[in-house]
Amino acid sequence: MSITEQNAQVYRRLFGDDHVLEHHSGIDMGSLPPSRRWQRLAAENWDAPVVVTTTVRLFESLFSRKPAAMRKVHRLAGSVIVLDEVQSLPDTMLLPILSALRDLTEHFGSSVLLASATQPEFFALEVFAGLDPRPVVAEPKPLFRRLARVRYEWRCDPKPTLAQVATEMASESSVLAIVNTTGDAAALHREMEAVTDGPVLHLSTRMAGGHRREVLRKVRARLDKGLPVAAVSTQLIEAGVDLDFPVVFRAYAVAEAMQQAAGRCNRNGRLKQGRVVIFDPADASAAGARRVYGAALDTTRACFGPGLALPDDLDALSAYYRARYALKNLEESGPGADIQRDRAAFDFPAVALKFKLIDEFTVPVLVPYGDGTEREQLRALLLRPTGAEPWVFRRIQPYLAALPKRLADKALQEGMAAPLLGDLVEWHGAYDACRGIEFTDPVGEDFVW
Repeated sequence: MSITEQNAQVYRRLFGDDHVLEHHSGIDMGSLPPSRRWQRLAAENWDAPVVVTTTVRLFESLFSRKPAAMRKVHRLAGSVIVLDEVQSLPDTMLLPILSALRDLTEHFGSSVLLASATQPEFFALEVFAGLDPRPVVAEPKPLFRRLARVRYEWRCDPKPTLAQVATEMASESSVLAIVNTTGDAAALHREMEAVTDGPVLHLSTRMAGGHRREVLRKVRARLDKGLPVAAVSTQLIEAGVDLDFPVVFRAYAVAEAMQQAAGRCNRNGRLKQGRVVIFDPADASAAGARRVYGAALDTTRACFGPGLALPDDLDALSAYYRARYALKNLEESGPGADIQRDRAAFDFPAVALKFKLIDEFTVPVLVPYGDGTEREQLRALLLRPTGAEPWVFRRIQPYLAALPKRLADKALQEGMAAPLLGDLVEWHGAYDACRGIEFTDPVGEDFVW
């Protein structure tokens, strides 16, 4: 969401407020200033020259069969569709997504721009066979070499503990660490607090949406003023978020994640070179990282690391993506292939049911953060016997964190949470001022970012 809002600000500067419609769950149309209230009606069918929305809303509208979602997709005809951070599109849904994009370009006059610093090998897949893409940068390799802003260091053999990583980080005036699970983020944050006197900030989905935005503002403000700041985050910060640290530590992950993390280091080129330290923590949640990245992690280990390629090696990245797609056999098996068969059979109710861009393994949690009076008012509106209006669900987003479903079920059983409405639960346990939801007995599912 922060990336979407960040991009919307840029488009407004370019085209003016009157031409840009921002449409996603973080926008409360009812509270827009008078100059932007036209957007409430325009959002129903994307009636604006420039529309900034999330990838989830775009594709779930495209594959939906509900009139409210479908009435806006006619605007895609003849349009320019800019897809930012395309490396984050899930492998399971690639086949229908790429097929739909091809249909839009071949039959509806659309142009599609696929933007990423870690460009996936989509054109190696049969679904894109025969297309003639136009690269924005004709020869990216010389550009990558010329604009290299970081150097990579490896801490993989021997594997350091999180305490050792924290000690090394503490010697830096400003430093960011990105890890693979919420449990690892909380553990590294505690280790950092123990060895540094300055502020140590934390970001993960265990924190309410408003809490995360507040922390991002603090991080940016300190960096802009040249003040020291240490931050520990899950991967929610690594793609597209406009931060510029001199040093970044990244827990070993898939290739594109490591390179995206490097994009938070020396981003504005103020230094001759920034430092990106890739570490493979001995005491982190290996099961959690595997749940996040799956088989792509094994493919990465075969291609990148000490004695192997660096994450910004474009040839190695291309080989990695091809090996990953072949290993998963995307075009023959899995949810994406099933959806393609349903599309071929014109079984669109089945398509709408099966197409999910985000796995629903988390549960929204109302937490005791922020304006208690407003939160209680919204809570009461949610529970009205006549049902809550849509704007209430949008307005309550800043007070919501997320938990893996199994952890949420455990919290319900142990009285740390209570059911509120649908799958929404209310947190009754500890909520840390830095780390958000504190689950005293973390388990193997502690992998959500």
